[in-house]
Amino acid sequence: MFKKLRTVIYHVKDLPAAKAWYMNVTGVNPYFDEPFYVGFDIGGFELGLDPDFTGVEAGSQSVAYWTVVDIKSTLQKIEELGAKVTQPLREVGGGIWVAVLEDPFGNSFGLIEET
Repeated sequence: MFKKLRTVIYHVKDLPAAKAWYMNVTGVNPYFDEPFYVGFDIGGFELGLDPDFTGVEAGSQSVAYWTVVDIKSTLQKIEELGAKVTQPLREVGGGIWVAVLEDPFGNSFGLIEET
């Protein structure tokens, strides 16, 4: 049934600040940039920022993991940019390393590195 991760949408109260923060973290400019939604193409997957909180509570229980090449340096950079580590870096077996952070807008996201 599932083919691949397609889109992760983070609900944010301050869309301009979230857009700037994710541009800085990812090094990617949005391909879609409107007052009601900002979309980034990150390696063929979409990271969406949505300012509409209708029916949404901050801090949802979902975590999308983004693949990175060097998890230690990426984790350090993202912390310096204001994210908080909520689940520290750890190996989960088979040379796979993961960590979970919270962005400045209350959204959880994971990093994963396969060695």
